Amino acid sequence: MRRDILLLGEMIEAVDQAQKLTDGITISGLEADRQRRDALLWNFTVLGEAASQLSGEITRRFPDIAWKQPVRLRNRIVHGYWSVDLEILHTAAREQLPQFAADLRRVLAAVDEVT
Repeated sequence: MRRDILLLGEMIEAVDQAQKLTDGITISGLEADRQRRDALLWNFTVLGEAASQLSGEITRRFPDIAWKQPVRLRNRIVHGYWSVDLEILHTAAREQLPQFAADLRRVLAAVDEVT
């Protein structure tokens, strides 16, 4: 359970960073800023890797959360990095991650409460 708490914390931090990296920047701005783009890719990779390491106990206890989406995106980034669509990453960071972050915080609070 302790490992899950650490992983959830890493996921929340990666989500927060991805949101900050896309805050106030256009897709063309992201394409032009290699350092920011690489940081965004890294945070999505961390998010997906941490999600893949969560225990079955957590993923079964919270089946309403799309645990596999970050894992699939991580695999796409790592194995197909040359063809990653930055528009998809930008949209995910701006439109999907806020709710995912809220879900992660809810899970962390519930798990933390038990331990």
